[in-house]
Amino acid sequence: MKNFNVLSRRSFLDRSTKAGLAAALATLTDIPFVMKRALAEGSIGLNGKKVLFIWLRFGNDGLNNIIPIQDPEYAAIRSTIEITKDALDYSVTGPADFPVSSAVGTDTNFATHWYNKGIRLGNGFAALHPALKFLAPVYNAGDLALIHRVAYPKQSRSHFDSQNYWENGNPNNNLSKDGIFYRTIIESGLANTAPLTGISIQSALPLILRGSAAAMTNLTSPTRYDLLGVPTPANDTKAFNAMAAGNYYPFAAKRNRDLLELQYQNMSNTLRIFGGIDFSEAGNIFRDTANTDGDTAPYYLFPTTNAKNGGYAFHSNNAAKYVVPTGQYNFFGNLKAAAMILNKTDAIIAGTELSGFDTHQTQGGATGGHASLLQTVGWAMYAVQKYFTQYAEKVGWNDVVVVTLSEFGRTSVENSNSGTDHAEAGVMYCAGGAIKGFGQGNPSGVFGCSPTEFTSGDARNWVTGTRTGLLSTCNTMYAAGVPFSGNALPVAAGYLRRSNDYRSILGEIIRKHLGSTQNQLNKIIPGYATAGEHLLDGGTSSVDGVPIRGELGIL
Repeated sequence: MKNFNVLSRRSFLDRSTKAGLAAALATLTDIPFVMKRALAEGSIGLNGKKVLFIWLRFGNDGLNNIIPIQDPEYAAIRSTIEITKDALDYSVTGPADFPVSSAVGTDTNFATHWYNKGIRLGNGFAALHPALKFLAPVYNAGDLALIHRVAYPKQSRSHFDSQNYWENGNPNNNLSKDGIFYRTIIESGLANTAPLTGISIQSALPLILRGSAAAMTNLTSPTRYDLLGVPTPANDTKAFNAMAAGNYYPFAAKRNRDLLELQYQNMSNTLRIFGGIDFSEAGNIFRDTANTDGDTAPYYLFPTTNAKNGGYAFHSNNAAKYVVPTGQYNFFGNLKAAAMILNKTDAIIAGTELSGFDTHQTQGGATGGHASLLQTVGWAMYAVQKYFTQYAEKVGWNDVVVVTLSEFGRTSVENSNSGTDHAEAGVMYCAGGAIKGFGQGNPSGVFGCSPTEFTSGDARNWVTGTRTGLLSTCNTMYAAGVPFSGNALPVAAGYLRRSNDYRSILGEIIRKHLGSTQNQLNKIIPGYATAGEHLLDGGTSSVDGVPIRGELGIL
C-alpha cells in the first residue's frame, strides 16, 4: 500500500494553494485528511440502513414525557407541573389512546381543546404527555420504543460536559474529541470514498459527527448551500471544470497527489448532489396520507410556514388550528432537509437539534413552554414516519431508525419556581419500521416505566416489595445523599436513577441496524469492551454499582 506523508491542517494549507479552498470548506464536505483503507468487516453503509438523530438540547424532563401516572407519589412531587389522569382506567393494557381533536372539542377551536390529560400507554402504569399525542399512532404501529430512565454512570450535571459524554461515548472523559457517529462512519471505510456519509443540519457540526481523520458535513441552512459562491449555471460549470482540471496538475508524490485529487472529487460530487435536491419552500410538498387528526384535509408533514402548519390555511387562517408552535419552522426546515438527504443520497447518518429544554422555571404542565417543545417532538416523529413510508426513494421506513438524545433528565421534585433542575435519568425515543415496539415481540413499547418489567426486588424495578413509589430508595439518587424514610418527602429528593445506559441503545442500533461487527462496536463505543460495564448483556455496573438492563432487544 502506498505511504502518504501526514500533514497538519495548517501545513497542508500552507503547502498547497489549490487545497486551500477544499480545506476551508472541510466542515461542508467529506474530505479525509488521513487516508484510510476501506475496512473489510461489517456492513455499515452497505446494507441500506440509515439513522436520523434529533438532539433535544439542555436536558429534557423525561418524567413529564413518559409519566408514571399510576405512581401515587407522582402527583405529590409535582403539584404545579403534574400531568393529571383522565376519568379512565390506566391499568388497562393494550394500544395507546390517540385522542382526536373532534372528540374533545370543536374543529374550529382546536388549540383550546387540546387533550390535556395523560394519554394512556396501555402498559397498565405509564402515560404520555398530552402534547406528545402524535407519538401514539407511531407507537400503536409497533414502530416506537419509549425508553425511560436513560443515563450513564456517575452522571454529570453540567450541560456541556454531559453533552460531550453522550456524543463521544466516553462518560466522564473530556479528552475524547471524536464522536460516536463519526467513529461509526470511520469504521464503515467509506469516509475516504463517499462525498456524503454523515451530515448535520444545525448551527455547527456536533461532536457526535466530529473527528480528526475525516470531515463530516454540516449545513446551517440547505437553502443557502453554495460553496462556489457564483450565481449562474454558466459560472457553476466553469468552476466545476476548473476543479476537474486541477486534478491533472503534476503534484509530486510527497505532496499527496491522491489526497488532493480526492478532495476535488468530493467537493465536486457534494456540490452536484445538493444541486439536485430541492430544499426550497416550493419543494416542501410532503403531506399526510389521511385527514390528520380528524380534520378536513391532510396536513403538511414539515410545517415551515403558517400556511403549512396544520389546518391553519384551510380554516380561514385560524391560528387555533396550528399543529406545532410557529416558532419551530426553522427546526422543521432542518428536519426536512436531514430526511431528504437520507432519502435522496447515499448518506448514512443525518440529524439536527431542538433546543430550549432547560426548564428551571415556569415549565408548565399540559400547556406551557415544555409542552410546546414536546408538541414539536411528537409531530416530528410522526412526520418522519409518514415521509419515509410514502415518499421513499433510496431508503424506506423499514430501513431508517430515528433516535432522540438529551444529556440528562431533570429533578423528580419540582423546584420553587415551578420548574425542574439538572438531574440524572431521562428518556430516549427510537422509531423505525424495524423497531420492535408494541406488539412486535416486546410486552409493550415502554421500557423502564413499568411495575412488572423486572423481577420483584430488582433495583431497576419501579416497585420494590409491597411499596410502590417513585421516591423509594432503589429508584432515586438524592441530591445530598438523604435516604428515604417513611412517607415523608426528603427535602433534597430528586434524581431519578438510571436503569438503561444510552450507550446500550446506540450500540444496538449501530450493530443490529447499521451492521457493525461486535469488534467494530467495541471501538465505536469503548464501554462495550469493558465486561464490567454490562452494556450488552446487562448487570451491575462496575463503575458505580447501579444495575442496568443492557441492550433492550428493540431491533
